[in-house]
Formats: sequence, C-alpha cells, structure tokens
Amino acid sequence: MATITTTTGMGITTTTEGTPMLDASLMQLMWLASPALPIGGFSYSEVLEAAVDSGNANTEGLAATWLQDQLHLSLALSDLPVIAQAIAAWRTRDHEAIARLNAWVLQTRESHELRAQAEQMGRSLLEWLRNHTTATPEDIALLAAMDPSYPLAFSLAASSTGAPVRACLLAYAFGWAENMTQAAIKSVPLGQSAGQRILSALTAHIPAAVEHALALPPGQEQAFSPMLAILSAQHEVQYSRLFRS
Repeated sequence: MATITTTTGMGITTTTEGTPMLDASLMQLMWLASPALPIGGFSYSEVLEAAVDSGNANTEGLAATWLQDQLHLSLALSDLPVIAQAIAAWRTRDHEAIARLNAWVLQTRESHELRAQAEQMGRSLLEWLRNHTTATPEDIALLAAMDPSYPLAFSLAASSTGAPVRACLLAYAFGWAENMTQAAIKSVPLGQSAGQRILSALTAHIPAAVEHALALPPGQEQAFSPMLAILSAQHEVQYSRLFRS
C-alpha cells in the first residue's frame, strides 16, 4: 500500500501520488469500506460457499488461494477498472460514460445471483447516499434511473469524497476482502485467527491488483471467470446455504 504522511494539525494527508487528501476524505473512504455499511454485503459469499462445498476452498489454505485468485482474475479486471473510470466520469460530468459502465457491469455478471447482488447492493448504497451529505440529488437521480449496480453506486459515493482514485480503489478492495474473509470464517468454517491470516495475506495482494486495474486502458476491462460462473449457478440451487443466492 502507498506510504502516507500526515501534516500534523492541518487535517491533510499526502499520498505517494502527490495528491493531498483531507482527513475527512480518508474517513469517508473508511466508512464506505466498513462491513457495517448497511448495504447487505455480509449476506453474500460471492461463490465462496459453493467453492467450499465443492472442495475447492474447504481449508484455510485453499480459501486463501481462492480469494487471492478471485481478486486478481476477477476484481482487478472488472470492478476495479470500472470504478476508476466511473469516478473520473462522475467528476467530469460524463453521463454517457456512466451509463455505459453501469450497463457493462450488469451485462457481464455471469449468473443470476451475481447480477442480483450487484443490483441489490447498488440500490442499497444509493439509498444510503440519499441520507448522506456527499452526492448531489441530481447525480443520485441520474444513477437511480439506470438500475444502479454496486460498482457504479460506489464510484459515485467515492467520487464525492474528493479522494484520489487509487485510494478509492484500495478502499473498495479492502471492503470486499473483509466481507469475503467473514464469509470464509462462516462457510469453511474457520476461527477468527485463521480469518485474520487470510485477510492479512489477501490485503498484501490488494495494491498490485489496484495498480493493474489502474493500468488497464478504457475498454480493456473484462469479466471472464468460468469456474466462478459455474459454481455461482450451482450455488443458486445448493441444498444447504448460509448466504444469499
């Protein structure tokens, strides 16, 4: 993760991007990354439960490897680059790009449950924004009219913080990692210490995933995870489930 230095008493944090970030912006990102944010992320395992059931992630080591692969092969190629582009689009008022990116997210979810998750969490985050003080009513109305996906709703919330794009992606990825770690603890199942080891290893991979996402040119994002899609479809009809499908 980028080194940060804080100017004491000034309320300003300087990132290695050379971009000043107000403490208020940093705290807003921490808020968005929190598992306590009432958007329902805790209720999904994003296929991990099916991977455990199939024997692909039914130990601490296998679950850690599964999530690291998912971070690099899925998140870093789809959600993270989309969010980076969407933040720029919100800040430049490029409504055409926002609509295109939102449509891409919904069209490339590879199963019913993955699309349902993107839609439900998108609506919930948009509702949270209605009661918050960052996004404008006009931007909220614009996204609401599009059947908002979670990555686009997050990009609106993050863009409103004024934080650097890289910091926004780090926050999104860490929030995802925390939710997935909790899913592993419940579904493998694992103890809290094992969960912390998984989260520690996963967090170490996040900066590289973010850098890869930022380096992708527009139009090069992709959603092609065949095993994830197959197991997601199986999870929809799995006999015993802890998580939503």
